[in-house]
Amino acid sequence: MQAPAAAERNKGPILAVLRDYAGPSVLRVLEVGAGAGLHAAYFARALPHTRWQPSDIDPRALRSIAAYAEAMRVPNVLPPILLDVSQGWETWGGTQPATLDLLVSINLLHITELPCTQGLFKGAGVLLKPGGVLFTYG
Repeated sequence: MQAPAAAERNKGPILAVLRDYAGPSVLRVLEVGAGAGLHAAYFARALPHTRWQPSDIDPRALRSIAAYAEAMRVPNVLPPILLDVSQGWETWGGTQPATLDLLVSINLLHITELPCTQGLFKGAGVLLKPGGVLFTYG
């Protein structure tokens, strides 16, 4: 498992904001660019009413995400999926239109190329439920 220092530093403040969107009902969350998986496991543990779907473009990250979920024993973290956000939403692991409550992207936009940013916003426009939220950080 990777343990990025930035993820350790920002997980608390990000969780504080995510709590504003997490009520008592089950929420479907897709995290794009989940990296090492620390955020996915931490947020899913703190928000047990979420079904947290982590994703990343890097197969090494997918292994780390799975290891975090297993080590922290977080049953509401789904198996990570390979996702290239610059590709159309149709390739995003079978996520159907208007089924997501939250689409989360942490530390992705400032390190990727423009097609990734465009893909994220296009995908959010299709995959989020009415009233759903695209949450970006970094």
